[in-house]
Amino acid sequence: MTDEIEPTPASSGAEKRPPNWERDLLERLAFAALTEQRRARRWGIFFKFFFVALVLLILVLSQTDNWGGKALARHTALVDLDGEIGANTLASADNVISGLRAAFESTSTVGVIVRANSPGGSPVQAAYINDEIRRLRAKYPKIPLYAVIGDVCASGCYYAVAAADKIYANKASIVGSIGVLMNGFGFVDTMKKLGVERRLMTAGDHKGFLDPFSPVKPAESQYAHELLDRIHQQFIDVVRQGRGKSLKETKDMFSGLFWTGDEAVKLGLVDRLGDAGYVAREVIGAEDIVDFTYRENVFDRFARRLGTAMGETLGAEVLGRSPVLK
Repeated sequence: MTDEIEPTPASSGAEKRPPNWERDLLERLAFAALTEQRRARRWGIFFKFFFVALVLLILVLSQTDNWGGKALARHTALVDLDGEIGANTLASADNVISGLRAAFESTSTVGVIVRANSPGGSPVQAAYINDEIRRLRAKYPKIPLYAVIGDVCASGCYYAVAAADKIYANKASIVGSIGVLMNGFGFVDTMKKLGVERRLMTAGDHKGFLDPFSPVKPAESQYAHELLDRIHQQFIDVVRQGRGKSLKETKDMFSGLFWTGDEAVKLGLVDRLGDAGYVAREVIGAEDIVDFTYRENVFDRFARRLGTAMGETLGAEVLGRSPVLK
């Protein structure tokens, strides 16, 4: 009779594992995933800060080179006066003056060019630019400032650059329009035909000055013309002061007419024909041009558009009747 050997119970892996091992494994996996996420997040934050710091460093270095008076080589500074001149435009006095000051403050600037391409705009903004050009020329007498006209330099644009040492233009440039205007519309007859009644209530005899829906009052019309004449005379005085003996006045000089660049040379409104490259190379003697023009960023653009929208909403009635140099 053979002995029967009782089978030994097979060793089971389950018997060797501690209780709740599945839960412990899941917790370890969860903690490992969480740790990896935190590590990835920290690296992500690091690289974001590194990128921002790098951009800021580049901006600071560029400002230091061009706007901080530490440019590496002698150069001609360039400031654009481009577009309509107004308080909330890129060609505002604040923006143009910021560029001019930075250009003159650079120790390597040997001459400044204002590249003008504008139909005009606000007489106040144009006067601010003209005054600052005079101030900077007096403060930095060894640095000449020349205006170079592009397609057009009319009215307020010419008001602004009349303070330059010399003015250059292309033979086909449009120059002049030394006058002032105030425009609007009248809807009195239209309202009568439509049967619309105008109900305007004011406190002050002239608060509804030149209201487009009311008949023109002779006294207000006369007052407006006197106002325009005073601003026009200020414009004329600035041109005479800026151009001096070069100006060859004619009966049409201050009538609001405009001329081509080659005609403007004959009238003394422009000194010579030439572009920015020519002036930098042949007149100033520094062919390298460094641009100091104010360039708006995203935040500036948003603020400008917001300011323009608010101005149009809140002050449209007054702004629409403001004198304009165009």
